[in-house]
Amino acid sequence: MVRIKPFKGIRPPKAYAAEVASRPYDVLSSEEAKREATEKSLLHIIKPEIDFDPIADEHSEEVYRKAVENFKLWREKGWLVQDDTEKYYVYAQTMDGRTQYGLVAACHFEDYLTGKIKKHELTRPDKEEDRMIHVRNQQANIEPVFFSYPAVEEMDRIVRDIVENQEAEYDFTAADGFRHQFWVINDKAVIDRITQIFAEVPALYVADGHHRTAAAARVGQEMMQKNPAHTGNEEYCFFLAVIFPDSQLKIIDYNRVVRDLNGLTPEALLKALEKNFEVEDKGTEIYRPAALHNFSMYLGGRWYSLTARKGTYNDNDPIGVLDVTILSNLVLDELLGIKDLRTDKRIDFVGGIRGLGELKNRVDSGEMQVAFALYPVSMKQLIDIADTGNIMPPKTTWFEPKLRSGLVIHSLK
Repeated sequence: MVRIKPFKGIRPPKAYAAEVASRPYDVLSSEEAKREATEKSLLHIIKPEIDFDPIADEHSEEVYRKAVENFKLWREKGWLVQDDTEKYYVYAQTMDGRTQYGLVAACHFEDYLTGKIKKHELTRPDKEEDRMIHVRNQQANIEPVFFSYPAVEEMDRIVRDIVENQEAEYDFTAADGFRHQFWVINDKAVIDRITQIFAEVPALYVADGHHRTAAAARVGQEMMQKNPAHTGNEEYCFFLAVIFPDSQLKIIDYNRVVRDLNGLTPEALLKALEKNFEVEDKGTEIYRPAALHNFSMYLGGRWYSLTARKGTYNDNDPIGVLDVTILSNLVLDELLGIKDLRTDKRIDFVGGIRGLGELKNRVDSGEMQVAFALYPVSMKQLIDIADTGNIMPPKTTWFEPKLRSGLVIHSLK
């Protein structure tokens, strides 16, 4: 069973929360971050290359040092202040009228190493190392990871009671239109009960933030090895997460655009697709996939419905049932010659938050020749894959809204 704990959060005073809070480090380019960062923005801490003119290399020693300087400065200026006692927090996000409520907690690195915190993606060593340097240097988890857990009715009731009977500490709508609310849990009895409830939860699932999770676990392991008196209760054993019940999360589609047709004409591609798909011309109006195993294709100014024929997929195989697997095997590999989604420069990925119009634009501009839209993966599919120890193909899940960074920070000290 999983182990979580409350912690003394480092967070902005109420008046500064909306300005300090920022989008995560990995959804903005350095140029976008520089344009977006106001005076108190956490972007100066998580993307400190923006404080150099011209923008510096984000992996340079001077940039890592600047991150530490800025974190220290933000605390000295009172833009970030540490709570006196250990607490849990509730963080709510609202997008398109739908709200999801997560518990902000510190999770134990050993749960990741032993597989109680389950992943569904591979991580890249270079990205892990970059995040490890930040955690080591700051002695803090500046940004949270995004976890899910099998919903527990009592936990839902506790959160509902807090939200309905307690004023939110922070409540603001960001520039992208998403609302962020944040409550502080002060009641010791409630805090203790939450810890007990999670001691009965069989597993947590990484939804978003695989590299940050791996990096945090490795830093915890490093610090354990350097401490001969290690007990497993030290603050460095824990890292920052927001944990949402699976019943509240919705995964958005993650789509593909391809630069060329691998020597095929559009007519030849359409003919070749008929082997494994029922192909239907949908005209010039945007067509969105209607169900699992139904795809949308934009080619030559027209939209097509592609429905995978029976026998081309395996609904009993957690990987074989995925539409990304079907598309990768039967179209991208077999017809378009794309063997490795991670390294092939002929393919690009477009998050569903940008809409299917973005796929049309990329093809109409001449940059790409064909686009494919997929039906979103379900939380059940994600959990089935993680539970069976499988790994999803690259760029399968897109969670939105992203967690806002800077609402609370966890110190390893």
